[in-house]
Amino acid sequence: MPRRLLQAGVRGYRLLLSPWLGNQCRFEPTCSRYALEALERHGAAAGSYLAVVRIARCAPWCTGGCDPVPVERPRLFRHLLSGATVPVASSVAAGPSDTTTSAEPTTIVPLTSSRPSS
Repeated sequence: MPRRLLQAGVRGYRLLLSPWLGNQCRFEPTCSRYALEALERHGAAAGSYLAVVRIARCAPWCTGGCDPVPVERPRLFRHLLSGATVPVASSVAAGPSDTTTSAEPTTIVPLTSSRPSS
């Protein structure tokens, strides 16, 4: 529910304010597209965190460039939400005779710390 409200706010910005302000974003994807994708992929808390950090990086001395949403959650949220899962593509090596590409199934793996607990 909070994720959908935040996404609606970003979509409202894109519909109402962005046309007036013009396309000034230095990054690809734009900050609003980045925010929508981060919210969709990582949920309300982690997605909002990623969007705020991305907007905070935008400054006159920033060169911008290609900055996609990370596949993994931010470090802070991986530890707070240890029972959460994120889709990860399975890595199956193709044999030497298999030269065609096929869609690999997506598997769900738990986000846990690789460090032993002490």
